[in-house]
Amino acid sequence: MRLITFRRLEVVSFCHSTIYLALLVSAFIAGNPEPETFILGLAHGVLWIGMSLVCIAAARARIIPFWLAVTVAVIGGLGPFAGSIGFVVADRRRARTAQS
Repeated sequence: MRLITFRRLEVVSFCHSTIYLALLVSAFIAGNPEPETFILGLAHGVLWIGMSLVCIAAARARIIPFWLAVTVAVIGGLGPFAGSIGFVVADRRRARTAQS
């Protein structure tokens, strides 16, 4: 579990959100070009499955809070932006508790 850290999960979450944004732009603004849309869609799907599994394992190992793992796993398939926002919120909460 040493490979899984809060920061690494946060970075992957932001990368996932970027890929998803590129997919939305490709599908709805750029006129659905192929194979770009297929590749971005596949990347989004694989990343969502991977992030879900890793975040659930990270929650069990107490690396991330349970609510964040649920946000990534449940809402992340429809919009990974929620997971990225969740990481920002969790990071701010961690910083606040570290100062106290």
